[in-house]
Amino acid sequence: RRAFGGFVVREYGGWTAVGGGAADRPPLSVDVVERWLLPQLGERGVLFIVVDCLRLDQWRVLRPLLVSEFEVSESLYASILPTSTPYARNALFSGAYPDEIARANPEWWGRDEGSLNAFEDRLLREQLRRLAGRDVPLYYEKVFSDGAADELVARARSALSGGGVVSLVFNFIDLLTHGRSENAILMEVARDVPALRALTRQWFEHSALYRVLREAAAAGVPAVFTTDHGSILCERPLTVHARRDATNNLRYKFGQNLRAETGAAVFALADGSALRFPSGRLATNYLLALEDYFFVYPTKLREYQARYRGSFLHGGATPEEMILPVAVLTPRTGR
Repeated sequence: RRAFGGFVVREYGGWTAVGGGAADRPPLSVDVVERWLLPQLGERGVLFIVVDCLRLDQWRVLRPLLVSEFEVSESLYASILPTSTPYARNALFSGAYPDEIARANPEWWGRDEGSLNAFEDRLLREQLRRLAGRDVPLYYEKVFSDGAADELVARARSALSGGGVVSLVFNFIDLLTHGRSENAILMEVARDVPALRALTRQWFEHSALYRVLREAAAAGVPAVFTTDHGSILCERPLTVHARRDATNNLRYKFGQNLRAETGAAVFALADGSALRFPSGRLATNYLLALEDYFFVYPTKLREYQARYRGSFLHGGATPEEMILPVAVLTPRTGR
């Protein structure tokens, strides 16, 4: 993790440079749709699955469940920073960095972070139109629970029969990782990384997502399965000094006069150009956590240490948060 963090600090600005970035950069969030989804868009359409906050090791325990019905071709890509849904998933669906999205939609950027993902279907539709040179039929749905699984599967089955792109975002893993810090039962059943993997597989085996994938396999519709960012089990608090206007995330901070007590534990940026943030923000500097640190304030040191030590968090620059799977699933048989 320490070596990876140093690598990202050195190279990330080159990856995201205006004009396409370094020639040898890894695939990033902005490349996923063009590189993996578009080639699968044939007469039968394609199923596009995004599981929020799914780590590479979590995907690897799901893969064996799919190989009987799909040929699985796995690749890796790197999430943009911060490894957080408002930025990484918008980049995935739009094929654009935050500054490009804000330039096209200036009214979005001033919104609360929690509402920045309200336009994913529009971003994906516009990206598909740009890449395909035509309007591509799109069915999009965001799934927060399996409470109405039968209805979801029926809607997906109907959408799959119409060709185009059927895009489903599943939020269970993200809800699990966030809720774990607040719930003693979840903390016990997902107490460490192996337990999180086991719980992920158990959920998937009985999920609407698995049923939808099997519907696609039976119909001969290919699928692209990916995620927007991962998470990391955080054990070490890092005191950060910030003003009241700083963002609340425990793995990244934007604000004025930010300072971490251990400089080697953060990716510190004096402006947002490497992150491809729009110019003109009030924030004057940015901190992204490295390794397994999480940010705490001096005034709430003990409270944050007790509450968040041992939590799965995201937003920073570690292999667990940034190195992500994207799998092309080709049905072995079809109707």
